[in-house]
Amino acid sequence: MSKVRKRYSEEFRRIALERMKTAPNVVALARELGIRYNLLYKWRAKAGQPVEASELRKLSLEEENRQLKQLLAERELEVDFFKGALQKIAARRQASSGIGETASMPRSGK
Repeated sequence: MSKVRKRYSEEFRRIALERMKTAPNVVALARELGIRYNLLYKWRAKAGQPVEASELRKLSLEEENRQLKQLLAERELEVDFFKGALQKIAARRQASSGIGETASMPRSGK
């Protein structure tokens, strides 16, 4: 199943970039326009408009946040896998608890 890329007209892009200049919240603007917020930043970079240092820092932090969330999700999957494996091992030990148990009486020494 392939994604269909939506094409936006130059006029739409120009208007979106103009609104982006005065928008207090780029994410809200993108939601209103029905596009992803990072698309606005890509359009602005392609148009050669300057980017403020604070915006670069924000984008960097957003990317780092996305990466950390992905790592956390992967670790949670690993933890769930190992929990399930430990539960299976514990269940097998309980099922075979009569075989191979240690002696209940200590050895008598000399």
